[in-house]
Formats: sequence, C-alpha cells, structure tokens
Amino acid sequence: MYEPSVLQKLSAEAIGTAFLVFVGVGSVPATLIVNGDAPFTMADLGMISLAFGTIVIATVYALGHIGGNHINPAVTLGLAVTGKFPWRQVPSYLAAQVLGAVVGAAAIIGVLGHKASEVGLGVASYSAPVGVGQAFTAEFVGTFILVFTIFGVIHHKAPAGFAGLAIGLVVFAAIIPVAPATGASINPARTFGPMLVQQIAGGTVKWEQLPVYLLAELLAGALAGLAYVALTRGSDVPEDGPVKAESEPVADYASFPVASKQAQELQS
Repeated sequence: MYEPSVLQKLSAEAIGTAFLVFVGVGSVPATLIVNGDAPFTMADLGMISLAFGTIVIATVYALGHIGGNHINPAVTLGLAVTGKFPWRQVPSYLAAQVLGAVVGAAAIIGVLGHKASEVGLGVASYSAPVGVGQAFTAEFVGTFILVFTIFGVIHHKAPAGFAGLAIGLVVFAAIIPVAPATGASINPARTFGPMLVQQIAGGTVKWEQLPVYLLAELLAGALAGLAYVALTRGSDVPEDGPVKAESEPVADYASFPVASKQAQELQS
C-alpha cells in the first residue's frame, strides 16, 4: 500500500494551510477593498464564510489522502489526545501549518498589495466591548463545533465520501455566529500567521489577544476530540470482534478527514 513520506505529508499540510489563509482570510481584505466606503453587511459575512468553506472542501479532497489535511493545530491536537495521531509527529505538523499560514498571509499582500494590510489583512481580533471572556467563549465554541464534526465524519460508520463537504459546511456555518465577536479564527495557525505578516508589513496587531485565541482553540480541539470519543465509545469495535492493534495507534492517513471510502474502511 502506498504510504506518503513525512516530507510529502508536511508539504501537504503547509500547502493546505496556505490555501486556507490565502482564500479564506484573503476574502476579508478583498471584500473591504471592493466595498470601499460602503458598510459591511451580512451578505459580506456570508461571502467570506463561503470562501472559507469552499477552500476547506477543496483541500480535503485534494490533500486529505496525503497527510490528512488537518490544516489546523486544534485538529492535530484533538487527534493526538485521543490516540488517533502519533504525538511524535505533532510538532512537525504544527510547524508546517504555521509556516503555511504565514506564506498564505504573505501571498494576500502579494496579490492585493499593501492596501490589504491597510484594511487589516483579515487578522482576527476582538474589540474592547467584547472582552476576554466573550472572546474566549466564541473561539472555544466555534472550534469545538468544527473539531467535533471532523471526528464524526471520519468515524468508520459515517457515510463514505462526504467528509470534505461536511467539514466545509460546518466551517461556513460556524463562522457566521462567531465572526461578529472575534473574527471567527477557530484555527491557531490562521490566528498567528496573518498577525505575524501584518506586523512585518507595518500594521497594527493586538498581540495581547493571541493567548486568548490560542488557549480557547487548542483547548476546544482537545476537548471536542475527547467528547466525541466518549460519545461513541464501543461503536469502534467491528461486529466480527476487535482487530489486533498495529504498531501505530492508528494508521496515519486513515485517521483524518479524507473523503474516500477506502480510507474510511481502514478505520474499522
């Protein structure tokens, strides 16, 4: 059976995260630039949410069979905490995701020019009236819903072939209620990458808010994974009895939100 190399997996993670940031985050300054002085509307939020959702769908189907297409440290952490991803690979996956986010954010400026930085580069932040507690709650809830859904669609009893669509749609849906509070990052790499590039570009960055985003998102990822495993405990045992464990906790690429029926069958 074909097994992608570590370099191929990490490259896929970096590319997928770069695509996510360029298209999803890039849709924010693109919208603001096109709108000019026009007010930001619910229709604008819907288009931004759609940009995020569609690029997630595309990357799941294009890259999921290579490295799993986590493209989100919260997803990687959730899989590791539940024994579905080797801990020794976590640091390299997180590094690849952060690198991809930085590259994707830099590409936004490369395409839209410095005007993208002037309108905020799509950096996730919250205003003073929102406060730390509300911001933490918003990011926690949005990330929890995302990671919980991912665990559901990669389960061996989930309908085959719809993982990418389901994940993209939940991203689209979660952004709509969360974005008014925090910008709906729901992804630590997506949070950090644009902040770093915005700082380098000379823009204003609220670095003091970064710990709120990272803690909420990573905690939500871990707890969502544990909650789903607890909810489905016992359903992972095949009808013909348990399967003898392999040397790895779970076959690497079979544990992620890949779309093929073959990969889902490997999880049973």
